Amino acid sequence: MDYVSALVPPVVMAAFFIALVVTIVKTQGGANKAKEDAAVDAVLARAEAARQPRS
Repeated sequence: MDYVSALVPPVVMAAFFIALVVTIVKTQGGANKAKEDAAVDAVLARAEAARQPRS
């Protein structure tokens, strides 16, 4: 029975990882894609503006 207790943690972690990847793939796009893209663009623009030297 030692082999069962040795195999359970990797199998459980693999199942959770697969579920995570499936969830990420399913949530790409959709109705909120434009809003998410706008939020990312705003953060990138703010970071770029902060990086620019002030003259």
